[in-house]
Amino acid sequence: MALLAQQVVALSGLTPTYSAAAASTTVTCGERSFLHVKNTAGSSMTVTLTSTARVRGQLAADVVITVAATTGDKMIGPITSDLFASASDGTCAVTYSSTASVTVASLVI
Repeated sequence: MALLAQQVVALSGLTPTYSAAAASTTVTCGERSFLHVKNTAGSSMTVTLTSTARVRGQLAADVVITVAATTGDKMIGPITSDLFASASDGTCAVTYSSTASVTVASLVI
């Protein structure tokens, strides 16, 4: 899984760079970390953030977000370490049900 480069939203503004979605990626966790997903395909799709949190020893459910077809646009986050950080590298694993006509950007505010 490739790590999406995190782009910093600054007071002077940011014009984010979007990349084509891959089947799976990772993003940096943090209290101000977000994932922006745009879907221009003719069908809706889902984005799944893999949870690593445990409650009373039980793994918490993954977070699944539906992005609408054609003009779907979702800002997802914050992607916090307590819910999503992997033990191996501290990033959050993200999978996409479809990648055709889907672009993503990892942002930190």
